Amino acid sequence: MSRRGFTKPGIVAGITAGVLAGALLAGSGQRAEAAQCGNTGAGFEAWKREFAQEARGRASAQSLAALMDTSYSTATISADRGQKSFKLSLDQFLAKRGGNTIVARGRQLKQQNAALFAQIEQRYGVPPGPLLAIWGMETGFGAVKGNVNTLSAVATLAYDCRRSEYFTDQLYAALTLVDRGVLTPTTRGAAHGEVGHTQFLPKNVLTYGTGGSLDNVGTALNSTANFLKGHGWRAGAGYQPGEPNFAAIQGWNAAGVYQKAIALLGQRIDEGR
Repeated sequence: MSRRGFTKPGIVAGITAGVLAGALLAGSGQRAEAAQCGNTGAGFEAWKREFAQEARGRASAQSLAALMDTSYSTATISADRGQKSFKLSLDQFLAKRGGNTIVARGRQLKQQNAALFAQIEQRYGVPPGPLLAIWGMETGFGAVKGNVNTLSAVATLAYDCRRSEYFTDQLYAALTLVDRGVLTPTTRGAAHGEVGHTQFLPKNVLTYGTGGSLDNVGTALNSTANFLKGHGWRAGAGYQPGEPNFAAIQGWNAAGVYQKAIALLGQRIDEGR
């Protein structure tokens, strides 16, 4: 996706590395210091060593070895500093994102995958339109999933002072996914560490992933529906602004123009207009 304002799915306040380390070491009486964040790549290698020291006992040797192999991602920092499309009007935003193309392709995919979408709606209560709108907005229906090393992206943002707390939480989730074999040191995705067809951040993979790789269309769409249900989606209720399920779409992305785009494109796909 993703260029989310910063607005990744279900963004919530993270936990600082220092707090996490303190919780791990409190029983032993040791004093933990948070790894020092930075605003350039100069301190990244030192930060990795400090973070790895703090993370011992919470992360495995295997996952910490993967962390130590990461590089400071200038592509991630550039993308993080350059998110300007969320300031556009809804019409401008839809034109920039190719809204009409998303609707047309979404309708085709809805028909071609009718059984899959029926199963998803029966299980989660989420109709095809919002899922197809998200899929189209995030990756152009899988065409552009990103080519940035995922662990390097998440580690870079955990180190970067701008949102260190939030991405520290994401980094611990990514290390857990390494241990589970869901991520590898070579996994690649979007610039902020999102992976798969609908661009899940590591913590959302842990919380809402339904099993299997998010590079699989069925897994990605089921997981996305599970995310929306987990954020209060109610079967049969409306999802336009002011309607009950719009709050679940707001959980997906914090940018108002993005939320409205998903709702509008989803409605056009569902209603065939």
